[in-house]
Amino acid sequence: MSILKVARMGHPVLRTKAKTVPQSEIAGVAIQALIDNMIGTMLEYNGAGLAAPQVHESLRILVAQLVEDEEEGERGKQKAGERKSAEPDVIVIINPEITPVGRHTVEDWEGCLSIPDLRGLVPRHRDVKVRAFDREGRRVEIEASGYMARVIQHETDHLDGVLFLDRMKTLESLSFIDEYVRYHAGHD
Repeated sequence: MSILKVARMGHPVLRTKAKTVPQSEIAGVAIQALIDNMIGTMLEYNGAGLAAPQVHESLRILVAQLVEDEEEGERGKQKAGERKSAEPDVIVIINPEITPVGRHTVEDWEGCLSIPDLRGLVPRHRDVKVRAFDREGRRVEIEASGYMARVIQHETDHLDGVLFLDRMKTLESLSFIDEYVRYHAGHD
């Protein structure tokens, strides 16, 4: 496994719509190696998620850590095809199609490995359903709420050339990480 270089804001790969991965190629060596390297890179940099364009690969692949939602007290749920592996707390989503569940949105703080040291308030759908392929090429449906839904939406935006800054209602909350920790984290 290799730790990959993360593209930073300004690199054209982050503003390009990523290519769909043919189902027949998902189980191939190249895609599987990319997925393993993406997981390793995400964990190395303490990311909640990582999209392939962030590691200079314009493909519709994302990885995310399954996290417990503090409000819900539950983990992001996958209805079918969850991979049992050495990384049981990581989900792989290929060619995602996101559908909001309901109209409820929540504004919360986000950061990004491609925009280091900045945080901002971003509105996102509270609940989503995702149709996608897992890393074995099986069709899966995922229901996600709260923080997990936010991570999936953030990473899917990368697949469409969208950065979290583009989703902010205003740039007034945009903060460097030190100021975010000092003035905003835990002050809600």
